[in-house]
Amino acid sequence: MKTLKLRIKDKHAAQLTILAGSVNFVWNYVNELSFKHLQRTGLFFSAYDLAAYTKGAGECLNLHSQTLQAIGEVHAKSRKQFKKAKLNWRTNNPKAKRRSLGWIPFKKTAIKHIGTRQSGKKSLKSTLQFSLAKGKKLIIDLWDSYNLSLYTINTCELVQD
Repeated sequence: MKTLKLRIKDKHAAQLTILAGSVNFVWNYVNELSFKHLQRTGLFFSAYDLAAYTKGAGECLNLHSQTLQAIGEVHAKSRKQFKKAKLNWRTNNPKAKRRSLGWIPFKKTAIKHIGTRQSGKKSLKSTLQFSLAKGKKLIIDLWDSYNLSLYTINTCELVQD
């Protein structure tokens, strides 16, 4: 497994900020739900349990169902790793004191590599297509220093830097 870090073109910033806000909303919902469940029963939710509670929310939030599952998996893993009942709240309000950077996870079924093209003597540009809710798609152009056509993409996380 290899982690590749690529830079996305700035023209996609507005779309990605909206999607990151939806991801933060799901994170906060899952965080509160799992904390309430822990208070009532004394048991932690697993990622599988959380998926049942977020089922169908992708249409309203414009997120793929696999993205909702990935958020639940990361939440459950982080809660277990840091041994906390409740994790930090996420916000993308630019005026907030502790603003969270944007983060959007995708699984293999929601990612499609459309193509790679030459843009100069040495540089490449690639295009990726991400599936969103109910047939909606997000097409992103990025500077490709690895030649993505040579790799199989299993997961992708778009992270603000």
